[in-house]
Amino acid sequence: MPYPAGYREATKKRVIESARKQFNQRGFDNVSVKQIMAGAGMTHGSFYKYFKDKSALYSEVLSCFLTDPNWGPRWEGITVDLKAIDAGAQIIRAYLSRQHFDDVENSCPMVALPTEVRRSSPVVKTAFETIFLTMVALLQRSVVGKGRVRREKAQGIAALCIGGLIVSRALRDMMHADKLREACMAVALGLMDSSALPNATVPDGVKLKRVRRANKPAAVTC
Repeated sequence: MPYPAGYREATKKRVIESARKQFNQRGFDNVSVKQIMAGAGMTHGSFYKYFKDKSALYSEVLSCFLTDPNWGPRWEGITVDLKAIDAGAQIIRAYLSRQHFDDVENSCPMVALPTEVRRSSPVVKTAFETIFLTMVALLQRSVVGKGRVRREKAQGIAALCIGGLIVSRALRDMMHADKLREACMAVALGLMDSSALPNATVPDGVKLKRVRRANKPAAVTC
């Protein structure tokens, strides 16, 4: 009996979701194909109907709201409209939100998996790089400035978001972790010059104050 329409795509998605959660929780090396398939409610042998090997699956797991149009809201109360005029600020707030911090299973893979990517195949590295460059390009659209300066600011903001969440998750004291996220968020929005964006606010109790200096554009300080 043939499978119903969409069965293969839905099944493959279940495997990817199982792998995403387990990779984010335990890393690439500490998760077996058998465990991934069990998490998807499938047998070990059926894995190879969908993926050549674990590395091939890994490259598909390396996606997030920045590159996957079907990603949808994963973090309660957090949505990102990539077509909005303030999309860059929305990305920063979502990335450094407490909700993203808490939800390890649905974390962006650039936060959870960079060490494994460094040791992985060129295919995996390319997938990781694609996500990072996509994030930079999306941020660049909202950054104030021209040419190379805009690009450099966007690269710095992306690295600040990713690195800020990695370090904050490594801290034992939750108060310090929260303060670090808030500081990274304020600095990232300041680099973007969020004073030029409508309704620029930061969650988690961080207050932004707009400061104007003579002959200089508005800056944002915390």
